[in-house]
Amino acid sequence: MYSARHEKILKILSLLREVSVPDLSERLSVSEVTIRKDLTALENMGCLIRTHGGAMIAEDFRLIKTIDIRQRENITAKQAIAVKAKELISNGDMVYLDSGSTCLMIAREIRGMNLHVVTNSIDIMAELSGAQDILLHSLGGSYRKESGTFIGPVAVKNLKEFQFSICFLGATGFSQEGIFSSQNIVESEMKRQALLNSTRKVVAADSSKFGINAFSIFARPDDIDILVTDTAFTEAEALAVYNIETIKAL
Repeated sequence: MYSARHEKILKILSLLREVSVPDLSERLSVSEVTIRKDLTALENMGCLIRTHGGAMIAEDFRLIKTIDIRQRENITAKQAIAVKAKELISNGDMVYLDSGSTCLMIAREIRGMNLHVVTNSIDIMAELSGAQDILLHSLGGSYRKESGTFIGPVAVKNLKEFQFSICFLGATGFSQEGIFSSQNIVESEMKRQALLNSTRKVVAADSSKFGINAFSIFARPDDIDILVTDTAFTEAEALAVYNIETIKAL
């Protein structure tokens, strides 16, 4: 949870994008030692990235929705997407499930399958922990409460050790140019690594995400094979130009 000073630091970073330790110390009337401790804490939360002598923003925290809020949005579309996404998975597959509400619904759909599943989502781990035929792997790392995810260098390092038959990634936004984005730079790093380690690369995102340009790009047209979305999405032909197959959930 952010302290009052943490919130002030994030507001400053949202305006300036990058700031030095001495500048923050002067603005907030606290020592540089205190500011460095604050920056370390915020970096562990995935809110910023430390630079030489300061920090840069990892996300626009004012736009972040918690996982609880996202789980209540567009439920019907997300459930349909999850059912369709399951059709892309075969028993015996090694599957990466990204964090997010749509991937959580995919987890609920595959509970009865025989799979290896790797995830950085604490909610997906809880959902699949009792699934008898799923071998579940946790990545560890720094826990980010806002998204219920494990992120950071440890998580990325562990992710590099796996090879996946298929990965399913969520997105904050995507465009007709085949650009897929996330609200957090650190989470984008996890997504990019999962794509590198996967044979089939799938984004599962409902049509409300179309046209949104989020803070951090995690994939460009050549990085994605399939978009699974809902029937309200009408720009499949635009993505087909980039060899991205669009599958619409009924």
